[in-house]
Amino acid sequence: MELYHNYNIIIVTALCIVSAQLLKVINYILSHRKINFVRIVETGGMPSSHSASSAALTTLVWLREGATSSVFALALFFTAFIMYEAAGVRRAAGRQAKLLNELVDDLYKHRPIKEKKLKELLGHTPLEVFMGALYGVVFAIAFYR
Repeated sequence: MELYHNYNIIIVTALCIVSAQLLKVINYILSHRKINFVRIVETGGMPSSHSASSAALTTLVWLREGATSSVFALALFFTAFIMYEAAGVRRAAGRQAKLLNELVDDLYKHRPIKEKKLKELLGHTPLEVFMGALYGVVFAIAFYR
């Protein structure tokens, strides 16, 4: 029964992350003129669904509990951490994967290599993180009740 008290926050946050992922499919269609449904479950891209959902959750907690609540402070801290990680650590890992894939391609030209390519789209640009956060805040305010 206590979970029901947070039902709206859980549902709105979940809808925010799903809709942000769907926006990635739409962005792909607009930029590549073809459909790629895999974008629904992939990381990286515009907007950052991690930033969107964490910003939505933080906004919903703020709207319900107020800016002085401990829960809001906790949510805000984790949102900042998630956004930093998305634009920093995961983005750097994606750059490393791209470089390693280029090295493997170069080596493959000289001899066969059986390694699979690494996933390069792991993190986000600062703009993708910012737009995800903005989307999450607007989404939360729009669906808050």
